[in-house]
Amino acid sequence: MTAAPQWINGLMDTLGAPGAGLAIALENLFPPLPSEVILPLAGFAASTGRMSLWAALLWTTAGSVIGALALYGVGALLGRDRTVAIAARLPLVKTSDIEKTEAWFLRHGTKAVFFGRMIPIFRSLISVPAGVERMPLPVFLGLTTLGSALWNTAFVMAGYTLGANWTQVTDVASTYSKIVLALAAAAVVAFLAVRLLRRPASSEVSESS
Repeated sequence: MTAAPQWINGLMDTLGAPGAGLAIALENLFPPLPSEVILPLAGFAASTGRMSLWAALLWTTAGSVIGALALYGVGALLGRDRTVAIAARLPLVKTSDIEKTEAWFLRHGTKAVFFGRMIPIFRSLISVPAGVERMPLPVFLGLTTLGSALWNTAFVMAGYTLGANWTQVTDVASTYSKIVLALAAAAVVAFLAVRLLRRPASSEVSESS
């Protein structure tokens, strides 16, 4: 077993199902931590009798919600004006980009929060703009709980069903995560390329005027 499953295993040995919930809460705050390892491992632990299956499902979902709520709080404390000011200082980012993103989130924020819970990396980050835009807390909690419950149940049940072969789940999930990250990286590169290509033209117009 790698280092990550060992410390996760230690939490589950010491705390049981709440240890799995704590690991998932930390995974929300630190996205590089692998939920695709924590969740099936919790399912495997349930299959061996170290915790009940229902406790594993409830505690991991609670951990997801607590971690997401903490990031929502970060976004709410940061606020819209401060977020816009910070983003405006970033190279190649315009205030209009922030306004378009904000308008998109206001139209599709509920879907973004719900489905975002099932996308690696974004499942954590989506809580921040929800806090910045002050999405009503009951709505945020409801969508986060439902989306997290679906994601967590799929992985916990897979680990429970596969038993000692639970690592097969991580192989599939790892491929999914790499595809998502590759698409995100391609989108960032495309944005930067378009912005850099347009920049000289914009500069020439401003200089001639």
